[in-house]
Amino acid sequence: MVAFANPLTQQITDFISGIGIPVQAGDVPDNVILPGILIDKGVLVVDETKLKYPGDLLHEAGHLAVMEGVQRNILYNDVSKNAGDEIAVLAWSWAALVHLSLPPEVVFHPDGYKGESDWLIDIFSNGSNLGVPLLQWMGLTAEPSKAEKLGWKAFPQMQRWLRE
Repeated sequence: MVAFANPLTQQITDFISGIGIPVQAGDVPDNVILPGILIDKGVLVVDETKLKYPGDLLHEAGHLAVMEGVQRNILYNDVSKNAGDEIAVLAWSWAALVHLSLPPEVVFHPDGYKGESDWLIDIFSNGSNLGVPLLQWMGLTAEPSKAEKLGWKAFPQMQRWLRE
């Protein structure tokens, strides 16, 4: 198990590794999407000295989680330019922060999401299903209106955390 100095980083990385996404401490180059985080063939590499926002780890883990397993294990650094994936990751990240009992601002911080962090917090706090149909299609959770019929947990609870 990897040990990090920041308790929040430790809590988040324990969760990520606990759901089946490997986490390791290591040197991360400066030319990554989010400071201190590198996706390297299914592994989340964390450079705690460069990590600005521990909540960004949940966002990047979400990218890995919503990918099919084969794809997850071949990608490096910039994992997706697909708008649908990004929307699914937003919902996945919300479910993860709810599961961890973290304040929304940990993931949806003011320096992220192109200035839309407050909007995202507001819509998810008010029960928006943004991205949830995609997560349902991936077999990860269910829209609240369909959960009982499917026999699944309703968003923001997850049926499972990783797409098969």
